[in-house]
Amino acid sequence: MSKRKVRVLVVDDSAFMRTMITDLLTASGEIEVVGVARNGIEALERVRVLRPDVVTLDVEMPKMDGLETLEHLMRDHPTPVVMLSSVTKDATESTLQAMERGAVDFVTKPGGTISLHLKTVECELIEKVKEAAKVQMSCLTSSNKGVRRSVPRSIDPLARKKMIKVSQNNNFSKRSKTFVIIGTSTGGPRALQEVLTNLPAELGAPLLIVQHMPPGFTKSLAQRLDKMCAIRVKEAEDGETIQNNVAYIAPGEAHLKFKRFGSTYTIQLDDREPPRKAHRPAVDVLLESAASERSLQYITVIMTGMGNDGTEGVKTLKRQNERTHVIAESEKTAVIYGMPKAIVEAGLAEEVKDLPDIAPSIVEMLRP
Repeated sequence: MSKRKVRVLVVDDSAFMRTMITDLLTASGEIEVVGVARNGIEALERVRVLRPDVVTLDVEMPKMDGLETLEHLMRDHPTPVVMLSSVTKDATESTLQAMERGAVDFVTKPGGTISLHLKTVECELIEKVKEAAKVQMSCLTSSNKGVRRSVPRSIDPLARKKMIKVSQNNNFSKRSKTFVIIGTSTGGPRALQEVLTNLPAELGAPLLIVQHMPPGFTKSLAQRLDKMCAIRVKEAEDGETIQNNVAYIAPGEAHLKFKRFGSTYTIQLDDREPPRKAHRPAVDVLLESAASERSLQYITVIMTGMGNDGTEGVKTLKRQNERTHVIAESEKTAVIYGMPKAIVEAGLAEEVKDLPDIAPSIVEMLRP
């Protein structure tokens, strides 16, 4: 019996782009384009009739743009969506808003809105559409999507009592200097918002974050999160000193590493080392860098994302530093249960946590 193809609706205001996207997806042999639409109004009607597995949705369209279309879609006919975006500032902001509002992932159009070079991202587009068909829509349509939570400036004693106690790790000491490392991919922007907005301003540790994203998007993501969080959130810069209560997001197209200089640690960005498992930045590279700094201890969090980036890095880190505590996001809340699944199946996780429980676990680990 032949495997069922992924049924896709292609939405773009350009007839040329609709044809090109359709041809690329169809040529994979694993995807069937069941319809096309030239604007959001048409898209909503065709989703209602065709019930596709996935929608590819242009960000910039007349009559009803991608964001408005997405909102209606998530409310009335929840369907996995892959956004197609140019890399202009406005399109970048709209794409990040789309991720907050329920889009699974996005693909950037090389060369602009009407892209003559879309074939250069053919493999990425096909892979993301196939992965989107597997997502748990309940993780994208939960009641907390797009909500800017009140930011906890501190954790009071009563709140501490309500926190879930973390697993025992006899090598982990609350008195040692600790770095928090977070790795995530597909579904990551929403997951990061959930975790970072629930950390107190005086966390007592820095956070180093790898979110698989292309150049331009990581800076906008950091700026958006910074406005929501009590801690500071920024895109990492080469050579800057790592400080407590700051989250550093690796920039697109550069591996994030760090090095000790005297009593301080500094960011090192590497845009020359090749991508690892097709990713630059890669979680594995950051964790390998951490493994070389044995005076520190680590809380490592692996969240939603396809593939297994982070697994080899965690193995290396644990082999060289026993004071490493690993938290994997649960299958229940992960949009794509790939990266955390690989950690769990390799037996590397001290804890498996639902997304809302990850920030409390981090805080409890760092509490004096």
